[in-house]
Amino acid sequence: MLAAAIGGLGPLARRLNQLHTRLWYEQVDRDLTGPQFTVLSLLEIHGDLDQGTLGSLAHLDKSTAAPLLDRLRRRGLVELTKDQADKRRKLVRLTADGRAVAQRLGPSVISVSDQMLAVLNPEERQQFLAFVHRVLQDEPAE
Repeated sequence: MLAAAIGGLGPLARRLNQLHTRLWYEQVDRDLTGPQFTVLSLLEIHGDLDQGTLGSLAHLDKSTAAPLLDRLRRRGLVELTKDQADKRRKLVRLTADGRAVAQRLGPSVISVSDQMLAVLNPEERQQFLAFVHRVLQDEPAE
């Protein structure tokens, strides 16, 4: 029973995360995290978003989203403004520097994923990612 527990999903997910983190820091960026890159990319794809929508799309909880956005703002990668239509909402806008960072790092991010999945053939990669999305009850990214 214990052997099955330590060989189960949790330990495997942790090892995948460790591998991804190591490759990220070696090949993508030491100062920008995966969630920060996701935020920059979502803003590049969708344009300005309110903080709540952006947090939902990036799968960030409120306690994580606000400090993450503040770090990006301090680095000059995003701007936060009050929504003129609803002063309670904050709008997040990608700056030119943020756009440049997202575009520059995109190929390296794809390369890290490709390296992690290199042991799988293209059909297996597609199946693996579909299974992960299904487990997370998530729609695959386009």
